[in-house]
Amino acid sequence: MPTQHASAVWEGTLKSGKGTMKYGDVTGPFTFASRFENGAGTNPEELVGAAHSGCYSMFLSALLSEKHFDPTIKTSAKVHLGEDDGPKITLIQLESKVSAEGLTDEILQELGAIAKQKCPISRLFTGTEITLSLSLI
Repeated sequence: MPTQHASAVWEGTLKSGKGTMKYGDVTGPFTFASRFENGAGTNPEELVGAAHSGCYSMFLSALLSEKHFDPTIKTSAKVHLGEDDGPKITLIQLESKVSAEGLTDEILQELGAIAKQKCPISRLFTGTEITLSLSLI
């Protein structure tokens, strides 16, 4: 499997500084305000949410494909930053809506739970609460 690369540069103090994160062809600015308040820009937790949404969707697609479904999967993630002896991601809430001809809710719930447990980003956050709301559309 390939090794992926991302980078960040931070200039200045925590509260008045600014940074840039880069992954692939995407570059995003981040600041104290974009991370801990409601300022413009991105933040590491938002990128974790995007990564988790993509990882979960692909893993679920693989499981559904093995059962001969051709799914469309729309997943979002809310990443909560809290305190536990310092800042920590305390909760990730995944919400996924799936459509595929012939797919039943029973099969979706079974495979969705496996995907939540086994996607690499979920495994990265072992010890963090991850919830899943999964529905057919």
